[in-house]
Amino acid sequence: MRGKISPTLLCLLLILSLILSGGFPASAEENDLDLAPEAKSAILMDMDTGTVIYEKNADLRLPPASITKIMTMLLVMEAIERGELNWSDKVRTSERAASMGGSQIFLEAGEEMTVEDLMKGIAISSGNDATVAIAEHIAGTEENFVRMMNEKAKQLGMENTHFVNTNGLPADNHYTSARDIAIMSRALLKYEDITRFTGLYEDYLRQDTDRPFWLVNTNRLVKFYNGMDGLKTGYTSEAKYCLAATAKRGDMRMISVVMGTPTPKIRNKNVVQMLDYAFNHYQTHPIYKKGDILGEVTVDKGAQTSMKLVAPTQISVLTKKGEATDQYKTSILKPDFVPSPVKIGEVLGQVVIEKEGKIETEVDIVATAEMPRATFWQLLKRTSASLFSVTP
Repeated sequence: MRGKISPTLLCLLLILSLILSGGFPASAEENDLDLAPEAKSAILMDMDTGTVIYEKNADLRLPPASITKIMTMLLVMEAIERGELNWSDKVRTSERAASMGGSQIFLEAGEEMTVEDLMKGIAISSGNDATVAIAEHIAGTEENFVRMMNEKAKQLGMENTHFVNTNGLPADNHYTSARDIAIMSRALLKYEDITRFTGLYEDYLRQDTDRPFWLVNTNRLVKFYNGMDGLKTGYTSEAKYCLAATAKRGDMRMISVVMGTPTPKIRNKNVVQMLDYAFNHYQTHPIYKKGDILGEVTVDKGAQTSMKLVAPTQISVLTKKGEATDQYKTSILKPDFVPSPVKIGEVLGQVVIEKEGKIETEVDIVATAEMPRATFWQLLKRTSASLFSVTP
């Protein structure tokens, strides 16, 4: 009769066989788990850190259809931030904007609508006419606005993107990639106000007229998926069904993009599979909340001598659930001084998060208010106070 192997010896033999075969069982990502099997390309990205959890052909250049409007909305939000545009501003519809086909809110030439209502028409109903109208209002012509879109894409590091129009209607040489869509989605979501549009399932336009218009979100998941509040769908016969989606649960926000799926049902299924995977397996650990004071920086010849450094957004680390965070080190880097004047959005420093000596996250600290140069009299008063101050 053969002798029994002791549990201890069995465990040692198992460990030895794992080592000889190349290691312990791999994670789902290492096993090439396909979370978006029917998509031509896909990506799953953490909002705070930009960490890519899953990707599939993420740099493949494809037509994005109406997902293009994410860049249009981003430029609108930037114009609002700079004070060049207000939600209550009235936008007059041109003949060209009114002539747009496809998805529309049926603007008439000469009709006026507020920026806020046009944004609803873009974000909820994917209105091609609303998109062109607001682009012309900001840049004078759609062509000028498209140049702004491509310049912004370059600034964001979107290496596989070229826009030809503002709304994604079929056009030669109009393309982007899943990774680039995630990058511009992340940039747009830093404007938290955007989700009050993209997260609406339904709303109305022209309620005080004889032709009210019912808006229903083309992204049905905002009603049915826990935490979903955006972002943008897209469809043409060439692009097939595309979706850039975002969902937030607690402190954790994820961005999920699929391109080239055959049906809306499959598109939604692939997006949900990716988001479920992220929320089930990962965890966000906030280090700074948006608006937290991170210190201050001296402003040379500024109207004030210094400016507060403010966290522009939530800054966090992303880990697998249960993983400790004590191996992360956070540093705030800032110059000795910045020259005046300081403009909104100007980079004043950086938050750097490292793990075992490797940089995991870098977040720019930007000015949230303007700082003009000091006047002659302010500088004279400041110099006089310094000269005549009594040192004990």
